[in-house]
Amino acid sequence: MLDAAKAETRPVHAPADHPKLPPERIGVLVANLGTPDNYDYWSMRRYLNEFLSDRRVIDYAPWKWQPLLQLIILSKRPFSSGEAYKSIWNEEKGESPLMTITRSQTEALAKAMKERYGDQVMVDFCMRYGNPSTQSKVDAMVKAGCTRILFFPLYPHYAGATSATANDQFFRALMKQKWQPTVRTVDPYFEHPLYIEALAQSVERAYGELENRPDILVCSYHGMPQRYLMEGDPYHCQCQKTTRLLKERLGWEDTEITTTFQSVFGPEEWLRPYTVEEVARLASEEGKKRIAVIAPAFSADCIETLEEINEEIRESFEEAGGREFTYIPCLNDDPAHIEALAAVIDDNLKGWVR
Repeated sequence: MLDAAKAETRPVHAPADHPKLPPERIGVLVANLGTPDNYDYWSMRRYLNEFLSDRRVIDYAPWKWQPLLQLIILSKRPFSSGEAYKSIWNEEKGESPLMTITRSQTEALAKAMKERYGDQVMVDFCMRYGNPSTQSKVDAMVKAGCTRILFFPLYPHYAGATSATANDQFFRALMKQKWQPTVRTVDPYFEHPLYIEALAQSVERAYGELENRPDILVCSYHGMPQRYLMEGDPYHCQCQKTTRLLKERLGWEDTEITTTFQSVFGPEEWLRPYTVEEVARLASEEGKKRIAVIAPAFSADCIETLEEINEEIRESFEEAGGREFTYIPCLNDDPAHIEALAAVIDDNLKGWVR
């Protein structure tokens, strides 16, 4: 990952008192949502406060939202969220699975970039909320000589509450640089052929290991208020296209795959159908007793997949009469996924690298 050990030198023809500068390089900074530092009350409260205070996530007027958040939600939710994180925590490394996986992805991407571009490109990761912060990683890259930075939010689909807020934080970090690097941000890659191929391979691999073929594959995407779609956010349409492209690559019929949305929060109507309700309906009304669930919008397994899908949504399905529930893990650091992400980076580095 980040290596700032290269020798610093003065520019040619510079006076003797000119500050030394590191060799110029290109930085690739990948970003994920974030994670609490631990699952205790205060760690959870700090993390949730940062997350739920983001106007991209909750866009209610602060005078209305903040009293509710500070006095009620943050008094109770850290306990329940902490228990959820505790159930999936990587105790060996003392961190959440999202941190472990994102680091592993970054190491694999750094190796791929090293093979392609040598010392021209360095790769590191940051989190939108929590640590390592976007600011700290931008500072480190600039200090290491990155005069150009490619910022890559690890979200296949664009949404204001994911890609846009990650970009916002990146640009805020740039505001504090005396000498700003030239920057690019990566487009969503929800229809990239290698991403679709990686998804398809993960489904084929999971189905091949099962004794009984699932009756249907549920593609569960993170939800958002329906209002955001009406206001122009393209997320819903991009999710639907990913499901369609996955279906076509697998050669399946429409009845073998469906799109749902999870993680509903607050009183508003969110994108439907809700995963937790739909899996119960499939079991009780349509007789789908064997289902598989995949989460294409998540680049790495996290609380929403390991706890929400594999525990809460599974329980909803089984209580409605479902018998066999299969969760297909996120692409994580699977070689096909790393190949897809590296291809996206290659496309966005054109004109910058030799």
